[in-house]
Amino acid sequence: MQDHTVTVTDEEITFSPTFNVAVPFIDRHLDEGRTDQVAIRTNHGQEVTYGDLAERVNRAGNALLGLGISPGERVLMVVKDDPAFFYLFWGAIKAGIVPVPLNTLLRAADYEFIIGDSAATAVVWSPEYDAEVVPALDSLSPGPKHRIRTEGDGTTLDALMADAAAELSPAPATATDDAFWLYSSGSTGNPKGAIHRHRDMVVTSQRYGVDTLGATADDVFFSAAKLFFAYGLGNAMTFPLWVGGTSILFDGRPTPETMFDMIRRFRPTLYFGVPTLYAAQLASFEELKPDLSSIRLCVSAGEALPPEILHRWKERSGLDILDGIGSTELLHIFISNRPDDIKPGASGRPVPGYRARVVDEDGNDVERGAAGRLLVQGASAARAYWNNPEKTARTMLGDDWVDTGDTYLRDEDGYFYYQGRSDDMLKVGGIWTSPFEIEAKLMEHPLVLEAAVVGRRDEADLVKPAAYVVLTDRDAAGDELEAELRALCKQGLAPYKYPRWIEFVEELPKTATGKIQRFRLRA
Repeated sequence: MQDHTVTVTDEEITFSPTFNVAVPFIDRHLDEGRTDQVAIRTNHGQEVTYGDLAERVNRAGNALLGLGISPGERVLMVVKDDPAFFYLFWGAIKAGIVPVPLNTLLRAADYEFIIGDSAATAVVWSPEYDAEVVPALDSLSPGPKHRIRTEGDGTTLDALMADAAAELSPAPATATDDAFWLYSSGSTGNPKGAIHRHRDMVVTSQRYGVDTLGATADDVFFSAAKLFFAYGLGNAMTFPLWVGGTSILFDGRPTPETMFDMIRRFRPTLYFGVPTLYAAQLASFEELKPDLSSIRLCVSAGEALPPEILHRWKERSGLDILDGIGSTELLHIFISNRPDDIKPGASGRPVPGYRARVVDEDGNDVERGAAGRLLVQGASAARAYWNNPEKTARTMLGDDWVDTGDTYLRDEDGYFYYQGRSDDMLKVGGIWTSPFEIEAKLMEHPLVLEAAVVGRRDEADLVKPAAYVVLTDRDAAGDELEAELRALCKQGLAPYKYPRWIEFVEELPKTATGKIQRFRLRA
């Protein structure tokens, strides 16, 4: 079997003994005659062919090696949805260096923690994120050896690539060697680095992109979810590159107006959103009158899709939405509805190549129709969490089984239904959010004694944070203080994390040992 190659059958995916995943995703297309085919289009009018992409990936990899960054060292990426993301991510992997894309919506304190936790050698960021990234870097001593903007002032990726060689041999690796990390928020509020292997992107791209969505080289992929997000990484990068299609990148904030405009301009065939955005788009449908005629299929993940949104979207657009569930730990969707098999309210059935179990507290399978913890097995499972053996042992259960942390039930027909999170985490706009982080921010206000945050469904049946607050002075409760607390959260947290409802209460329900009983607040 030739080096860096893959053999796919219905039963298994087999990798050559020497396998660097950058070769089949980037270099292969030159051998298959796609040199002049467009790989990437952007909302700023940029076009990148597969030939351009291969050269710039090589230059980015050589640029990193030229700085003295060694194979296995980490390069953190706070990079917007732009071709530079592709160059840096794949260039690092081809050079044997580990890229770590980060959420671009985080604050300086989050970046400070991740930079320290990862022991990164370099941080590369888009200038738009100076206000949060630079203070995080300045707070660390000595901090990463290399600070690199993608463009603009100081050392830049653009300049380094311009001076780097255009040829790069792939670093030797195997399918099960570490390739990249993704950070996922944990139940304590501290992010966790999920370590993914060279094989993982092949598995998700084939089993979900091809076997579930039927993706081909003729498809044009557009994802509202950003590249830093495991969901967006597949939608907008690995799926199109796997089949030789075209990715449409948008570096702004997804709104109904911007999404409908991008669809009109670039005519995607596959559109990937989250329930919050689909609900907002429905609310604007009559006013904006979008042209969705190019789309053959819509996909939703990140949080459970309410059946009403599915029905209304089909009624308005004539298009189906395939709902599914994925995770950072398994890299993409592992349970999904199918184009010919849509069950409103259900996450669907396991994607080809994946197995799922619903178990009780002792790890035994529960009866059909009973709720329990969802365990999933698939060859895209992360190897471990970086520097967190306890959480690794609780989540990565061996033989590629993962405890998802979700509560599910399976009906008699094998469809899986989401019942809620097994812990107190919230998914807001499709992104996991720690209630502890919001509570800590609320408690920075001098009038707040205690706070508890839980999920509450809004008028569109989507989960948003609701805060219950105990004050040091009960008489201070009122609209003015509520506005102050909401502003405090908006200023100090990622934009989607602020509480939509704030209720002032005399006390919080607690156990005998003083632990807040959030389940009682949710009820």
